[in-house]
Amino acid sequence: MRTPQSHTALENPRSQSTLEDLRMLVQAKLAAAWTSLMFLVIYIDYFHLYQPGEIDEIRGGVIFEFDISGTLMSIFFAIIAIPALMVMLSMTLPARVNRATNLVVAALYIPVMVFNAAGASWDWAFYYGLTIGVEVLILAFILRSAWTWPRRTASPATLAASLDSAGQRT
Repeated sequence: MRTPQSHTALENPRSQSTLEDLRMLVQAKLAAAWTSLMFLVIYIDYFHLYQPGEIDEIRGGVIFEFDISGTLMSIFFAIIAIPALMVMLSMTLPARVNRATNLVVAALYIPVMVFNAAGASWDWAFYYGLTIGVEVLILAFILRSAWTWPRRTASPATLAASLDSAGQRT
């Protein structure tokens, strides 16, 4: 028994049914990348708790060889807050400021991500290599997306109109 087909299925044969690939705004790509990075940072820190002895060290008042303090917790908060804010800033800042902000913050975050391996044992080298590698790849995507931000090209008519009005502004 055949299933009934709609009239639109007959008009659009399967050979012509290709997926539509819309151009995504750079801002949306950047916001998605910062969101991914933020989730990875959170989950990597969470999975770190599964390492033997980590919870005992935290109960003893130590994280990564550092004494737990308000200052340390504030630093950790800032490390997570910056990618969270970059999600919003990537969608709301004007293009020129947005590009510069993403280039600076992503470049500064590469050493922050690499620092996660500080004090790690060789038993966990693959884990840290993998997680840091993925984080750095996302940051590289952010840097590339911001660096190659499309520029608006002015048509000859737009240039002529701006030259004509330049005398009126002075």
